[in-house]
Amino acid sequence: MSFRGKYRFGETVNQVEEILIAIFLGLMTLITFSNVIARYIFNTNLLWALEVTLFLFAWLVLLGMSYCVKKQLHIGIDVVVSLFPSYWQRWIALLGVAVCLAFSLLLLKGSWDYWFPFVTSRAFLETEDVPMPVFLHFLGDWLNEGERYEKLPRFIPYFVLPLGASLLTFRFIELGWRISSGKSSGLIHHHKPVDLEKAR
Repeated sequence: MSFRGKYRFGETVNQVEEILIAIFLGLMTLITFSNVIARYIFNTNLLWALEVTLFLFAWLVLLGMSYCVKKQLHIGIDVVVSLFPSYWQRWIALLGVAVCLAFSLLLLKGSWDYWFPFVTSRAFLETEDVPMPVFLHFLGDWLNEGERYEKLPRFIPYFVLPLGASLLTFRFIELGWRISSGKSSGLIHHHKPVDLEKAR
């Protein structure tokens, strides 16, 4: 894959992340608002609302962590690093990326090991209240020995675990490349100290 192809792939992933994060946040707000209206005005309750909101929040967080690596929005302290010359700062940043990459790979391995049984030996397990969409009924024929799912199978919402870890790993590899090629200076944005006297 050429550099231009890798750049386009990274930008495509970036756009997909932004769209999904916006959709999940909007759906969480809409579902929560609808449940409040249903409860206090119509004296009823959307049984699936809480569980869907929890799943959407999990997807929002686990996709958002890789997006924040891309945008360098994670909180970090670079007071000690900034004391070193720029040459050493670059190597320290690469060391930091290597540690983060090792963590993301371990997270990917663990999340895959946790999720995979839910799509194989535990494929029969369903969520508590989320109804199964009609257009997904074919999954019962594939994974549940021909029996239809009444509720959404757990492997669908739990898929965010390996997906989020994969995106996080990809973002750290991408960040390491940007630092090594001089296009980025570190894991976070560097902030210059503010002169309080001048700020007044």
